This record gives sequence, structure tokens and C-alpha cells, in this order.
Amino acid sequence: MSHDTSSAWYADFFTELPNEFWRRAVPPEATAAEADFIERHLGLRPASRILDSPCGSGRHTLALAARGHRVSGVDISAEAIGYARRAAAEAGLDVELAVADMRDVPRDGSFDAAVCMGNSFGYLDLTGAREFVAALAAAVRPGGGLVVDFNAAAESVLPGYRGEPRRMEAGGIVVTTTTGYDAARSVLLSRYHFRRGAEEFESTALHHVYTSAHLGGLLTEGGFVDVGLFGGPDDAPFGIGSGRLLLTARRAAGPGPATA
Repeated sequence: MSHDTSSAWYADFFTELPNEFWRRAVPPEATAAEADFIERHLGLRPASRILDSPCGSGRHTLALAARGHRVSGVDISAEAIGYARRAAAEAGLDVELAVADMRDVPRDGSFDAAVCMGNSFGYLDLTGAREFVAALAAAVRPGGGLVVDFNAAAESVLPGYRGEPRRMEAGGIVVTTTTGYDAARSVLLSRYHFRRGAEEFESTALHHVYTSAHLGGLLTEGGFVDVGLFGGPDDAPFGIGSGRLLLTARRAAGPGPATA
């Protein structure tokens, strides 16, 4: 498959410095809570086959594999996949990892579930999002599950929006961010500056903002049913001002959408 990647900022953004910041910033207990949520809501049986796309540095891929599942991860960042492979080898975990666009996944209906964690869904515009959902529906068997983690829902980011600069630090890496909102395109534009000692990296991230109803509609249009909305891995209800949105769904029975 080929994709128009001219606006795919994420193809060049996730180099070692930003990847290392996020590896240091997320505590292990957060990963454990998210893995618990995935297992609980998807009703995963032992040794379920799970697709993690995009998988980043393998945070969820490795956590789910450590719980006995058979996990395949896909990510466009060669640095992140290299890190995940080394971490898997050190932990003695057998996982499949590939460098590819998040839409370039096996479409053979062989997975019991798919997960898209870490706010990656918003990287794609409406056309790309539809392609991604269709790819996931083709990858997952009928009745299989889906979890999408999304931090750029309109109900989350727009109430009280100010776009004030933020400063974050993790493991000696300092990040400053300024964010603007393009109302005409419903897009958040975040300018990041990473600094570790004398090393610096700057880039702009783009996140498409969708309402929760729009996201649910994309999933049902693409072949999923029984969409659930949660405000976090603790099963809190999703509503105005929720910091994140976790969507759960089930692959409908019968043939999936066209994937040509």
C-alpha cells in the first residue's frame, strides 16, 4: 500500500530524544493500569493474538506479551522499534515488531484484538482515520475487540482552552510546548522543544480534534459495534473536561469493509 505522507509529521518527529522523553515520562503503574483495562474490557483469553498499532517503543506490546499474549507491534519510527526489539530480547519476550505506517497492518482477520494507545489516532486526518479503522477491522476477527486511546477529543481539549505554554521534565530531559488551535481545520498544532544537556530537538506535532460521537461513528462505519466511552483506565465515565478518552468496541460479524 502507499499513502500520501506529505502531512505525516509523525514520520520524522519520533527520533531518539522525543522517544526517550516519553519512555522516561510514563510510570510503570500507568502501563499496568492500561493493560488491565485492555484485558478487562476486551475479555482476552490466555495467549490472545493482539495487534498494537502504532506501538511506539513497545510499552503496551511488551506489557501484554509479559502477560502471556501473542503480540505484534507496528510503528513508523525505526528508533522506537529498535528500542522495543532490544527491550523484548532483554526480557525474554517473543513479539513481532515491524517498521511501517500505522495503517500497514496484516489484514487477514487473524487477531483477537487490536489496540491504538498513546493518542496516536489523532495523527490522521479524516481520510487517513477511515483508512486506519478499515485496516484494523480487516486485521481483527469477527467478535474481536478494539481499544483506542485518544487525548484530543473536542470534549477534552476545547472547554476552557487557552493554549498556554507548558514545561515538562523527565529523566533529565526538559520539554517546553506551545499549542495553538486551528479552528478552520479542527487541528491542534503543538510546537515542541526538547533539551537534554546541550542536545536539542524542535518540531511541530499536529493532532486532529474529533468529538466522541464522530470517533464512535468512524468505528461503526468501519466495521465495529458496541462502542463504549471511558474517561480513563479506571473506567471513569467520559464527559466534558475528561482528560482522555478510551474507546472500546467489538468487530462486527460478517465481512469487513472494503480495503482496496
